[in-house]
Amino acid sequence: MESIEIDSPSGSLEALVARPQGAGPWPGVVVLHDGLGLNADLRHQLDIVAGHGYLAIAPNLFTRGRARCIQQAFRALAFTGEGPAVGEILAARDRLAADPDCTGRIAVLGFCLGGGFALLTAPQGFHASAPFYGGLYGDYKTLLDGACPVVASYGRLDPSLPGAAGKLEAALTANGVEHDIKTYPNATHSFANVLPGNAVLQRIGLGYDEAATEDAWRRIFAFFDRHLRTGE
Repeated sequence: MESIEIDSPSGSLEALVARPQGAGPWPGVVVLHDGLGLNADLRHQLDIVAGHGYLAIAPNLFTRGRARCIQQAFRALAFTGEGPAVGEILAARDRLAADPDCTGRIAVLGFCLGGGFALLTAPQGFHASAPFYGGLYGDYKTLLDGACPVVASYGRLDPSLPGAAGKLEAALTANGVEHDIKTYPNATHSFANVLPGNAVLQRIGLGYDEAATEDAWRRIFAFFDRHLRTGE
């Protein structure tokens, strides 16, 4: 895994890049972290993506300080639909597109906060979007007008996103966007993330869910293979 800096509209941006083994070029995936930033779990997610033959980049949306950046990020999701984080995500996409090892077909994938941005940027030049427990705060249909195909994963026991999967399903159907949305009945928020204190969380029915995670990744890579490798 390589640590790099890229240019963005808001200045220099830290990012991690994970390359598959063997010879490229490969399709690309912009991987967006949750509210904990570029931690060990996010590095693990990058390894998963690269291990399935995708050139992966993870921009550090908290490059200019976590407190300041997270306020701006949530403001963008909740009110404006734009802001520094959106420009940084698109800059990461452009960096992948310029890489000789990238085919130019690029998806966006994110967790929680990053899942929301994976939806918010789905209409902005990506070929597929894969939010894990991502939500939007405006009119879904309007925000997702012109979106790329979406494969989304939710936990039925997630208290933070009531009705989000249904809103997303309705909006994508109305907009004629191909989609695969699944809610896992026994999973909660962050079911695909291994976080500090996860052993304690699991004792109270929260945290990582191996079965849901494996199925979600299976669906995502089947979806990505169809849209990024064959160009459908």
